[in-house]
Amino acid sequence: MTHAGLTAMLLAALLVTGCEDEQQASMPAPYALTAEAMGRYCGMDVLEHAGPKGQVILDQIPEPIWFSSARDTIAFTMLPEEPKDIAAIYVSDMGKAPSWEKPGPENFIDARTAYYVIGSSLRGGMGVQEAVPFSSKGSADAFAAKNGGRVVRFGDMPQDYILGSDATPAVQDSKHVPFNQDVKGHEHG
Repeated sequence: MTHAGLTAMLLAALLVTGCEDEQQASMPAPYALTAEAMGRYCGMDVLEHAGPKGQVILDQIPEPIWFSSARDTIAFTMLPEEPKDIAAIYVSDMGKAPSWEKPGPENFIDARTAYYVIGSSLRGGMGVQEAVPFSSKGSADAFAAKNGGRVVRFGDMPQDYILGSDATPAVQDSKHVPFNQDVKGHEHG
């Protein structure tokens, strides 16, 4: 490869990285989860449900749209009737969650960069299958090894998993399923 060719490749890589950094810098920060957060699709208090939560912030609306599950958050982005002027999408980082029942009020991560475990034995917000988000692949792999499922990225999320019906009934009510994620060398419970 010539010096000019190498220089062009490096410049292109810097431009792509710069665009990604600029996009993240222009994203509004996530909001902290409070008792006032009501789920977009269930109309219920988001805190009443176990598992990861989500929020979508639109360009022209300065308040988040809350979701009682990460799966519902992703569904919002796939449904043709929902707004497409999305400024940011955030989901709970379950690698930093205190427990499955209490995923944390402020540990939100960019949904587009998360690693998701789909098809695990744990159930989300409304007792249906969940897309369990993590900021690191290692945490997602550890969760999948313990609870079943497979790891996918946001862009590879199967639409039928997110939008399809959850025909299999919940094995257990998610409020009674232990989180037991051994990511940091100890169990959460």
